Amino acid sequence: MGRRTVTVHHVRAVLAGARAAGTDVVPLLQEAQIPPLLLGDDRARVTPAQFARLFRALYRSTQDEFLGLAAAPSRPGTFAMMCHAALGCRDLGAAVERGAAFYRLFPGGPELHLEVAGGQALFTVHNDFGRDEERFLTECLLAIFHRLCSWLIGRRIPLAHTAFAYPPPPHAQEYDLLFDCPVRFGQPRTGAAFDARWLGAPLVRDEAALDAMLRRAPFDLLSRPEYGTTVAEQVRRALSRQLRVSPRLPELGEVAARLAVSPATLRRRLRADGTSFQQLKDHVRRDAAIAGLAESAEPIAELAARLGFSEDTAFHRAFRRWTGTTPGAYRAHSGGVDPAERCPLSDDVPGASGGG
Repeated sequence: MGRRTVTVHHVRAVLAGARAAGTDVVPLLQEAQIPPLLLGDDRARVTPAQFARLFRALYRSTQDEFLGLAAAPSRPGTFAMMCHAALGCRDLGAAVERGAAFYRLFPGGPELHLEVAGGQALFTVHNDFGRDEERFLTECLLAIFHRLCSWLIGRRIPLAHTAFAYPPPPHAQEYDLLFDCPVRFGQPRTGAAFDARWLGAPLVRDEAALDAMLRRAPFDLLSRPEYGTTVAEQVRRALSRQLRVSPRLPELGEVAARLAVSPATLRRRLRADGTSFQQLKDHVRRDAAIAGLAESAEPIAELAARLGFSEDTAFHRAFRRWTGTTPGAYRAHSGGVDPAERCPLSDDVPGASGGG
């Protein structure tokens, strides 16, 4: 419980390449246990496990690490070879340069560049991914670059900002969650900026660690760990932890006391993070509800009570507001387990955490 759900914008975006190639995506959605009807509602969200299953299904179908979203495919194993090539470098700066040079060898692939000026490093992406209308591949390249660099040196690299050479998309609010830094749209170039001193950090990973990481890629690299670097993130974590043990979520004053600030200060800092205490409570319950319906056989009435709803009708109203559908319909179409048909040997498919 507490893992962030994934916006339907990313579900539609990741399917765009397969659709453009004439692939019937309904079987892929069914394999991922994602109701096809959800794609028509901008409010809809899916669990990380559902999204990971879809990603795997698309990977097998397209045999392309870019999932058909770029002008030219990237054969399976390309990313792994880039990582192996970068691993032997003396420091992070050399590894980034080698990784960028590696991808520039492939016609139609992403043109990645590293620039340093005024004590700041800027990693940029130069390419027009024609089938990437919802910018999923662009987002992925920057997110994976950041997480890979942090992984290579064993420390999280704070981003100063990210910039995107297009107007804010409908799901612009997801970018703050994905990158955990100020986000700028309508910029001359797409890239991510950070303190240039990180480029001198030595690499601390070896071949065994790389092999283990690659077995989980790209899902672990696409998921953003909750670093607790923002007040909103700290509040969300406190709410998620409480919901694991009790249906009663703490009030704003209780959380403010835990964070050693006044309620007024907490409200002000949450506004600065672009959210509110009530919105965070709704999001925590929403994500827990979606996970409970899609990945467990818990009766809906019991799920509602566990999430703090005194009446089933209140839970139904809230779930429809969050997702555009009812709890029963969501479970039925997502392949969630019917309590009457509970199987004691059911397997949950592990997936990525975070995204959107």
